[in-house]
Amino acid sequence: MAEKEGFAALVLRLRSEGISDLDLLTAVEQTPRSLFVPASAAEDAYSSRTIPIDCGAFMEGADLAVRLLSRLQVKLGQRVLEIGTGSGFTSAVLGRLAERVLTIDRYRTLVTGAQGRLDKLSMRNVVVRQADGINGMPGEGTFDRILVTGAFTSVPRFYAEQLVSGGMMIAPLMLENGTCLMVRLSKTGSRFEREDLFPVPYLPLTPHIAAAL
Repeated sequence: MAEKEGFAALVLRLRSEGISDLDLLTAVEQTPRSLFVPASAAEDAYSSRTIPIDCGAFMEGADLAVRLLSRLQVKLGQRVLEIGTGSGFTSAVLGRLAERVLTIDRYRTLVTGAQGRLDKLSMRNVVVRQADGINGMPGEGTFDRILVTGAFTSVPRFYAEQLVSGGMMIAPLMLENGTCLMVRLSKTGSRFEREDLFPVPYLPLTPHIAAAL
């Protein structure tokens, strides 16, 4: 019951922001957030609060998670790359919207946990890997959409080669004043058009695979 009530409250908040995409909201409804949050944070599963998870990482509040997916505009048949698997919640929602999702994280603990949750939901089109995502995933072909949840210090133009023409990437950018801004980069030919979206609470991307966790 708490799951249904939490989702209903989330939908009301999202609608007030102008987010009413039925495919997206259905995908969120079919992905129970309580499966992805630590047991101690169960009552915050659908709140806008940031939730700490293993390895010093965190889950975005439910509102921000869906807002990002709304701006990514994922469509059926697309390939999506996600840098920063975390709990696996966003990966699971993406898996209901896209043809194939490749999601990577530098922490083995997070990769294993996310894989287990995706298996419980029988999400066969989401591939989880432990990898260093600072340069994306060269060698994996091109993607229609890329979502990054660790901040860059400058616009990551090298990602352009990993996007199809007409593709789109959403990533956080650290500004000189120390704030972090989510930006949407749309690829036209070999150029990126940048659109500033809204402030976000992300930390800078860390290179290399984590050895211990």
